[in-house]
Amino acid sequence: MGAKPIEGRTTAVTEDEVVVFLVGMRINSFAAPRSWLPVARAMGPMLAELSREKGSGLLGFQFLLGFPRVLYVVQYWDSKEKLLAYASVPDRGHRPAWAAFNRRLREGKGKVGIWHETYVAPTGSYESIYVNMPAFGLGKATGVVPVGRRGDRAVDRLRIS
Repeated sequence: MGAKPIEGRTTAVTEDEVVVFLVGMRINSFAAPRSWLPVARAMGPMLAELSREKGSGLLGFQFLLGFPRVLYVVQYWDSKEKLLAYASVPDRGHRPAWAAFNRRLREGKGKVGIWHETYVAPTGSYESIYVNMPAFGLGKATGVVPVGRRGDRAVDRLRIS
């Protein structure tokens, strides 16, 4: 049924630099599942691969739905170097998935689209709060603590170290 909410106000544990990577797909034609279904299925094995390897740099992830056409994943990484390294290694999941997508793109004539955005958030330049929520987002990726441990107000949690 889902994770149990944590009563009260919590915030993400980490105060280190975090890289937020958003990656997703847009179904441009529901009538063309041969174009978009393999794209939708490609992310799970890559995330499983990264989750198994402790030094991969992936801290955690959250699947989201932009109903009805957009599926995406918010990923939290400990460095942009590890994110970029994973994307370029030929014998890991990303390169074959990228090559397969490009083949489908040529064959599918725009029936599926993909996108990604990368944000590097230096130490002290982000904050989070979760109220009566199970661990979610960055808090799920790094763990949560009561808000008071990192500052009761957003301005306190956004201090640049």
